[in-house]
Amino acid sequence: MAQQFSRQNNSPFEDFQSPLTLFELHQQIREELELAFPDSYWVVAEIAQVSAGKGHCYLTLADKGDNPHGQMQAQARATIWSARYQMLGRYFQEKTGQPLKAGLKILFQAKVRFHELYGLSLDILNIDPNYTIGDLARQRQETLKRLDTEGLLSANRAQELSPVPQRLAVISSATAAGYQDFIHQLQHNAFGYRFATTLFPALVQGNEAPASVTRALQLVARHQHLFDACIIIRGGGSQTDLSCFDDYAIAAAIGRSPLPVLTGIGHERDESVADLVAHTRLKTPTAVANYLIERLRTAEEEAESMLDSIRMFSAQQLKLASEKLERQSLKLSHSTNDFLQEANARLEHVSKGLLIKQKNYLEAQKHRTNNQERDIRAATKEQLHRQEKYMSHLTVCVEGKSQRYLHLKEHELNTLVHCLETEAKAGLKQAEIGFSKKSEQLKYSTREKLQDQHHRLHLLELSIRANNPEKLLLRGYTLTLLNGKIIKSAGQLKSGDVVETRMKDGTVHSMIVNVDKDDE
Repeated sequence: MAQQFSRQNNSPFEDFQSPLTLFELHQQIREELELAFPDSYWVVAEIAQVSAGKGHCYLTLADKGDNPHGQMQAQARATIWSARYQMLGRYFQEKTGQPLKAGLKILFQAKVRFHELYGLSLDILNIDPNYTIGDLARQRQETLKRLDTEGLLSANRAQELSPVPQRLAVISSATAAGYQDFIHQLQHNAFGYRFATTLFPALVQGNEAPASVTRALQLVARHQHLFDACIIIRGGGSQTDLSCFDDYAIAAAIGRSPLPVLTGIGHERDESVADLVAHTRLKTPTAVANYLIERLRTAEEEAESMLDSIRMFSAQQLKLASEKLERQSLKLSHSTNDFLQEANARLEHVSKGLLIKQKNYLEAQKHRTNNQERDIRAATKEQLHRQEKYMSHLTVCVEGKSQRYLHLKEHELNTLVHCLETEAKAGLKQAEIGFSKKSEQLKYSTREKLQDQHHRLHLLELSIRANNPEKLLLRGYTLTLLNGKIIKSAGQLKSGDVVETRMKDGTVHSMIVNVDKDDE
């Protein structure tokens, strides 16, 4: 038992060779990998991260396989050295329209490398851009199919655009030339129309653009009652600059927008996915402004046409009533004349018959005739008075109805004009208040930025003073020079060189006997 206990407490390395250092172990791994993977290999992977330094391109590659949750199955570091990167990077961008960036799948030829200090990595020798082109086209079709399945491909086109869209939510970069062109075109339109624009700043190019534009669309949706339409604009650019508008997040946000979305994304290629989902797609920001101005012009022309129609209809009704009244008057006049002629004829016949009768009978008949004539005249006058009164009443009714109809339509038109002016003034006042607030914020942030930079400059000055070579000499450091130039590397020296070593209290001259270089 005692002997067994003693063996268990002995060092575990007594029966083995001396241990390896980590460097020696890594040397063996490198040698084995070079033997196991002597050739280059074609590999498919997704770019997770990209960075550049000293002309080289450093990538982090990932393989997510067919995992629906995007869980990573493999990851590796890769390098494209500067000489090859200048050629491959330019060629890849010319073919695909995009630089090497995170999210792209690439087919590349690489050699396996292992470094004792930096570990395993891949040296990329070549990249096939045709694979990435096919993958981008597939992603675009998958995005369109997904939008169609979710009912978002045509959802925004179902939104009704106001005939006079003057309250506009604009998503763009505040410093973009396209945004400035858009505002200038609206403010200086030839018809004097007024538009109330509210800018929702967003990045419109780069990897962060989809998230930025999506956030802006969501913010616009929360304030939808303040706007008639949402405008997404971006000036002209290359496919690289504008590829973000093929992103599903932007297209889905447009499809879900409660406001009609108009796009003015100037680009050199076909329509982006965002254009296909939007309510109205226009070529440039200026074209969007012209479209809105023309829409207001059309509405104004329709209102003017409606007013002309009302005036024409009223004139026609008055003319018809006047003609009808004239016909009634003429008919009444003819009827009266006929009645009087008939009465006169009867009177003449009776008079002839009375010539043979007695004078008294003649007088009685004459008196009776006079009474009848008086009654006839009174009846005729009364009949004429009734007809004139009826004609006057009919004229008043026709004129009253025409005036009421005309006043009603004029009131509706004045109400519409008043509403438009009220909304435009309210939007302008809100824009002025927002501009004032933004101006104060800009002044405050600028003042803080200047104070911060002044403090950093002071710290930098202190650091420079602290690193003054004369102060370093006072601390016990030395400076070694060859022919008046500071020596930074042993590779600058050779046997027989005379060097000068400066100290705080003097200078020493030495001759180089031998140069020993450290192993890297």
